[in-house]
Amino acid sequence: MNTSPSSPGSERADGSSVRIGALVPLTRPGWVEAGRHLLAGLELAVRDVNDAGGVLGRPLELVVRDTAADPQKATAAVDELAGLGVAALAGEYHSVVARAAAGRADALGLPFLCSSAVLDALTEQPTEWVARLSPPQSHGWRIYADFLLGAGHRRIAVAAQPSVYWASGTRILRDCLAARGGTVIELDMSTLSPAAVSDEIVHHRATALLLLVGQPEPAVPIVKAVRRDQRLAEIMIGAPAGQPEFAAWATLLGDDGAAIPFLRYLPERLSPLGARVGAALGERLAEAPSFVAFEGYDTVAVLADVLRSHGTDRARTARSWPRVEVEGTRGRIQFSRTPGISVWQWAGAPVQVVDRDPAEPGRFRILHAG
Repeated sequence: MNTSPSSPGSERADGSSVRIGALVPLTRPGWVEAGRHLLAGLELAVRDVNDAGGVLGRPLELVVRDTAADPQKATAAVDELAGLGVAALAGEYHSVVARAAAGRADALGLPFLCSSAVLDALTEQPTEWVARLSPPQSHGWRIYADFLLGAGHRRIAVAAQPSVYWASGTRILRDCLAARGGTVIELDMSTLSPAAVSDEIVHHRATALLLLVGQPEPAVPIVKAVRRDQRLAEIMIGAPAGQPEFAAWATLLGDDGAAIPFLRYLPERLSPLGARVGAALGERLAEAPSFVAFEGYDTVAVLADVLRSHGTDRARTARSWPRVEVEGTRGRIQFSRTPGISVWQWAGAPVQVVDRDPAEPGRFRILHAG
């Protein structure tokens, strides 16, 4: 089984295994920690599938390509993997990268089960070739807006970098808040320094600051600057995109990284399958697994079930999305057509707003659930 990035031409072509191509950010500027968790979930599921007899009597093989958060690199990887004869594509964490990969997979007629990206417009037009496990951004971020309003926040500052993903999130938040008397103030981090953010928050009388920026830069310096400003002792810092989920956040920020609510896609309680997988992922990662690791596991679990039931023909795989019914680590997975979403969508994915407990930053508190 090949579960590490490999050079072109190194994979076997004798048809002895069923191959899944995996797109994962493993080098910067990709979010490497997220990529490591995603890959751990994918790899563990492949191991479990093979321990149970594989697919159609053949071992499942993961052919991994590093996207490094680069849409062009991801597109080239899709072309290469399609040429290598993979039965389907899996993975990707970054929404903008996943959108490029999904568009190319659609053009090539290659089934793609996206693990973690949330951007609503994953493809330009509705497609039969692409399905997704993570909730669409419009759903998850509306739940986050509900949390903000329920906590009494009506004037929200967003420190944002230029990106389709961040712009989409800002638009969702603005629409949700405006409908209920709230206001979103945009702070352009292409022109502001982390230290200048504090002055802007005070000037606009915001009660919450949301980090719509990359991790660790400039998210970590912004948090440090705001936490050290006595004028902002009561400000709530939030990170809907999930930056505090990973251990590096706590390592870099310590106590300053606690009490920063973010979106996490886990149920309140894991099923027995989820608990077993979570323990195995913890051993593999040598730390608590993030929701991204569970997404990786569920991706392979779904694809293995589809391949067992419908064979390795790509068109049959794409036609099977509406018939999927798989017990995943976070609930029963089924795909449907959701209004406004161009791909097959798992509409039942769990959504939580959580933070790191100030009394124990290694522990998460569930603040709100959708």
